[in-house]
Amino acid sequence: MADTAVTNPLRSPLSHAAGRLAAATRASGGAIRLAELPFLTQIDVRLDPKGAAADAVGLALGLPLPVDPGTVVRAGELTALWLGPDEWLVVGPPGGRHDLESRIREAAGDEPVSVIDVSAQRTTLLITGPRARDLLAHGCSLDLHPRVFGPGRCAQTNLGRTQVVLVARDDPRAGFWVLVRSSFAGYLTDWLLDAAVEWTG
Repeated sequence: MADTAVTNPLRSPLSHAAGRLAAATRASGGAIRLAELPFLTQIDVRLDPKGAAADAVGLALGLPLPVDPGTVVRAGELTALWLGPDEWLVVGPPGGRHDLESRIREAAGDEPVSVIDVSAQRTTLLITGPRARDLLAHGCSLDLHPRVFGPGRCAQTNLGRTQVVLVARDDPRAGFWVLVRSSFAGYLTDWLLDAAVEWTG
């Protein structure tokens, strides 16, 4: 018997807002760029940072798990964010969650480790351009000056009253990632577009 199951294409939390984000980017005249980076692989990892598993997982991923609070390590297509003394978020390209999970679990061996796929929990907004920091400062209490929150930094914080993970990319021109829960993504996008009116007219 033929398979009659209907397969729906994936829809990102902000697919409906892509046109508005692009329009704001154009209207800003290069001051800001707003876009969604949908479906990034996101794996939450918890383990003893001083145990054997930490080094083994780092080798398996090709990047060491950062040990300094609020820091980011990037190698190739993978980025590891420090979320706590024994917690990291490993971010990779879309479609790689099963491979990443397997690599981490195999590397940890018998060591205690928690590996949870949280890819569907959040989406990612990209904010770049010379006024990106000014836009974020409208609704974030962090000191976003490059000397304090420069490339390679991350923080769990609030932006426009929404809990996010904010990442300063490793190249200043690459701007920021804002990782936001899917259920709040629409609200935060509306907030960002409203705050950006200073540059988009």
